[in-house]
Amino acid sequence: MVNRKVYANEDCYATLAWLVANSKMVGVNSARIGVMGESAGGGLAAALALLVRERREYRLIFQHLTYPMLDDRTCTAAVGHPYTGEYVWTMQKNHFGWFSFLGSEPGKSGISPYAAPARAVDLSGLPSTFISTGALNLFMEENIEYGRRLLPCGIAVELHVYPGAIHAFNIVEVADIPLSVRRDSGAWLAMMLE
Repeated sequence: MVNRKVYANEDCYATLAWLVANSKMVGVNSARIGVMGESAGGGLAAALALLVRERREYRLIFQHLTYPMLDDRTCTAAVGHPYTGEYVWTMQKNHFGWFSFLGSEPGKSGISPYAAPARAVDLSGLPSTFISTGALNLFMEENIEYGRRLLPCGIAVELHVYPGAIHAFNIVEVADIPLSVRRDSGAWLAMMLE
């Protein structure tokens, strides 16, 4: 069976390596690179930050995670909030997503933190982190917990939980929540990249 999670991590790492090697050509300051991702892409960004920390070949200055999919156990356990996961990204969709990515049943022991970053025991040495999530998003609890675990490691964390926001809340152009998200995210990114 193909190890999908290894290929995904190595694809992300190869992209970072290419960006660093070609930074002058594409107009990027190689000393000011961060990672961003939404949902499953947020999980990949967080996994890449862990891999970069372990390999010590490159340096990231931030990870910007929008409702990141960090923990395969979310689809196997009771979620703390009674209304999370009712809209857009449900428990059933989450189970399908994790099963498809892992190639096996989620929630088992032995899942690598490079597949499910919330499984990492040690979060020290990671870059400054921005996390935004919705109060009705299935990933709310795991997103808050990930941010909480980064803090004692000395990682600067900015965490936003938007009331009434569901998964993919930032795609509605005219609603107040996406405008707040863009403002908060833009201000944080400007601070990181100055």
